[in-house]
Amino acid sequence: MQIKIKRFDKTLPLPAYKTKGAAAFDLCSRIDITVPLHQVTIIPLNVAIEVPPGYHSLLMSRSSTQKLGLTPANGLGLMDRDYCGDNDEWHFAVINHTDHEVKIEKGTRLAQVLIQKTLAVEIVEVDHLNNIDRGGFGTTGVK
Repeated sequence: MQIKIKRFDKTLPLPAYKTKGAAAFDLCSRIDITVPLHQVTIIPLNVAIEVPPGYHSLLMSRSSTQKLGLTPANGLGLMDRDYCGDNDEWHFAVINHTDHEVKIEKGTRLAQVLIQKTLAVEIVEVDHLNNIDRGGFGTTGVK
């Protein structure tokens, strides 16, 4: 399968899978940016991506991003297939959990993209479900 990627700054490399076994490809910061302590910052990722019909993308943190004290502000990002115009640059919202500013240099790989098949479902409203109630959120305990 091919996907189309537009780079906004062509001095940065085209995204790539870093190992033969990698499930996702990395994206990097397009700019030098400082993430203030305990705040959310939106970092431009230098790409607009067009995936084929029937697919979507998941944008997530690289495992090493947490070493910087940053985590995705919204956990996992679902990128709908139709967010793919010429000016639809992808961004990565991060929160700084440290007690100091975090400086990100242009080209720092922060996020990764996983392409998945989309399965559209039919939504059917009912008054009752055919299952036994479990008792609420968190009812199985912690051990």
